[in-house]
Amino acid sequence: MTTVAKQKKETFFQRIARNWKTNPMFSTGCVLVLMIIVQTIALGFNDASFGAWLQRWGKNWINILRNNAGVGIVALGMTFVIISGGIDLAVGSTMVAIGAVLMVIINGYPVGLLTAVGITGVPAYLIGILAAVLVGCLIGAINGTLIARSKLPAFIVTLGMMKICRSVTQQCMQTVAVKVPTGFLAIANTKIGGETLLPILYWLIIAAILYVVSKHTPFGRQIYAIGSNERTARLSGVNVEKVKTWIYVLMGALVSVTAVIQIARIGSMDYANAGSGYEMDAIAAVVVGGTSMAGGKGSIIGTVLGMLIIAVMNNLLNLMGVPPFLREAFKGFIVIAAVLLQKKEAAN
Repeated sequence: MTTVAKQKKETFFQRIARNWKTNPMFSTGCVLVLMIIVQTIALGFNDASFGAWLQRWGKNWINILRNNAGVGIVALGMTFVIISGGIDLAVGSTMVAIGAVLMVIINGYPVGLLTAVGITGVPAYLIGILAAVLVGCLIGAINGTLIARSKLPAFIVTLGMMKICRSVTQQCMQTVAVKVPTGFLAIANTKIGGETLLPILYWLIIAAILYVVSKHTPFGRQIYAIGSNERTARLSGVNVEKVKTWIYVLMGALVSVTAVIQIARIGSMDYANAGSGYEMDAIAAVVVGGTSMAGGKGSIIGTVLGMLIIAVMNNLLNLMGVPPFLREAFKGFIVIAAVLLQKKEAAN
């Protein structure tokens, strides 16, 4: 019997099962649809009209996307890191360090770095954002150099950087009073159609750009090649050390963007707790989205879907009244389950 004949006899449910096993995007999409249905039911239908319910449902979704846009941007960078066979545990602490630099530069008090020399408004904001991105790239370059050229494990390097960034930032900012200028808040809080949508748009634009990079540029193809087989990639002419370093530089730049958005959203930063758990959320989104922890396999679209699953799960648990501390346990279970499924698929 030919393959074509076998495919013709395949039932609908058999096709579903086959796609579930062989297509990570399909299985991730199915889980997301199921969670959205459950979340919609949990949201309730106690409104006076369908229009009122639809408006409440839409606002809930805008809140979900806006609250998770920052982590979503970090997860996009984490996708490239994990596809290359690496890991970055320092993203949350790096964001705190970058945020501190940004707030010191744009500080609205008379003792502010730029305010003291008469630079305020948009020029000060642009200088602050540029400095933030440069600091993020520098931290990423340090991580990448130690990992790629000094051959240190990514886990150890980024774990060390996580401790360094947060502790140094907390020490240096103990006696520094900062005030984020009101004008800077417009970067994230300007309303579109009566809703605060800018953080969501930033996330989607960056996702679209990185999708193109991953699919249609030599850099993107080299990332997959390194993750699949580093030795083969090197023999094929790929400058492995250079590409790995640039992956972490890109990660630092994306964390900088997240720091800018977070500060523009709330006008401050808690140096002790800001960004705490970002690495876990980002890794969870990447793994749930189908990216292999072994490297060489994954996609930007999968990560976006994975981030939506994590975001919907958080919202669903909140609607169900699950305590905040227990919500983190659910993320842990999801990551472990996703990796176990990956190992099972690889074995088959």
